[in-house]
Amino acid sequence: MRERAGRVEGKVAIVTGAGSVPGPGVGTGKAISIALAREGAKLVLVDLHPDRAEDTKKAIEDEGGEAIVVQADCTKWRDCSEMVLKALDHFGRIDILVNNLGLASGGTVTEMYERDWDRVFDINLRTVFLACKYTIPVMLAQNSGAVINLSSISAQRPGRTIAYSASKAGVEAMTFDMAYAYGRKGVRVNCVLPGNINTPIAMNVLQSFPGHAQMQKFRERGGMLGIPGDAWDIAHAVVYLASEEARFVTGITLPVDSGMLRTTGMSMLAEIRTILEEEAAEKEA
Repeated sequence: MRERAGRVEGKVAIVTGAGSVPGPGVGTGKAISIALAREGAKLVLVDLHPDRAEDTKKAIEDEGGEAIVVQADCTKWRDCSEMVLKALDHFGRIDILVNNLGLASGGTVTEMYERDWDRVFDINLRTVFLACKYTIPVMLAQNSGAVINLSSISAQRPGRTIAYSASKAGVEAMTFDMAYAYGRKGVRVNCVLPGNINTPIAMNVLQSFPGHAQMQKFRERGGMLGIPGDAWDIAHAVVYLASEEARFVTGITLPVDSGMLRTTGMSMLAEIRTILEEEAAEKEA
C-alpha cells in the first residue's frame, strides 16, 4: 500500500477516459486517476471501454485507494447524466471533474471530411459540454468544486490538424466562460494544455508514419528542456489545479509542454541540426 499525501483527501473525482489504450507507456486518464487517488481522492473512472478502466481501478486499489468504474459514452447526454447519478449514489458528492477525453485527427480544412470533423468535435468538445452540464449543478449545490479540462498546445499553434486544433480551442473558450459564470458560486474551472507527451495513443499514431523515429526525436528534444514528457507530467498539473493549493486559481490555461509554445523553428534550429548530424553519423558508422 502506498502512503497517500492527502492534497485532495476525501474528495470525489470523476475522470473521463480513465482507461489507457494498449501500447507503450500510460495514458493521461489513467495517470491522472492514479495521481488523484495517491493524494486521497475517491475516483469515478469513466470510460467507453470498462476493461481499460478496470485496469486503472486495480492499480488504485493495489495502492490502498478507492474507485468505481462507470461505462459511458460521454458524447451522449443520458450517459453523462447516469455517470453523475452513479457517482452520487456511491460517494454522495462530486468535488472534481477532469474532462480528459480527446481524439486527434490530421488534415487541413480542404482535406477533412465532414464526418471526421463532427466526430472530433463530438469527442473533444461535446463531451466537455455534457459532463459539465450534469456535474456542475452538483458542485453549485455544494458551493464548491474544481473542473479541469484538457486542451492542447495545438489550440494555440498550427499543425495541419484543423478539427483537433479548433475543438481544443473550443475547450479553452468553454473554460474561460465557465470560470466566469461559476467562480463566485464556489466552482473553479481551469485548463491544462499538454505538449508533446508520450502516451500509448501518441506512440501508436507516430509509429504509423514513415520516419517515425526521427519524428520522435524532434518531439522529445524540440522543447526548451530537451527531455520527453509523459502522462505523469499532466497528472501532476491536474492534481495541483484540483487541490486547495490552487484555491485562488481559475480561468487559466496551463501549458505542460517543455516551453514549446514559446519556441519557433528558428529558435530550435541548432537542436534540429544536431539531431540531423547525429543521424548522419549513425548511418556512416
